[in-house]
Amino acid sequence: MSVTIKLPTPLRRHAGQAKVLEVEAATVGEALGKLVEAHPAMRDSLFDSEGRVKQWVRVFLGERDIDDQRGVETPIADGDVISIIPPIAGA
Repeated sequence: MSVTIKLPTPLRRHAGQAKVLEVEAATVGEALGKLVEAHPAMRDSLFDSEGRVKQWVRVFLGERDIDDQRGVETPIADGDVISIIPPIAGA
């Protein structure tokens, strides 16, 4: 399945300033894996030392947080959009 990944501004520097990237994947985890495979400098920003998405990074499939679904095992359909939301400090 082809999925679009929307990159937040802090990650764009690792992907040639691209705002969106396309990958082929069946799950959110596979899509994120392919993203960091293509752009290894993103790994430390997205994943902890055990390979899990960092707790303060939010990942959405469409308008739903993957934590409210099946996490990285959430299946994706052709044309879905994954959005990565970085941590925001302050109030």
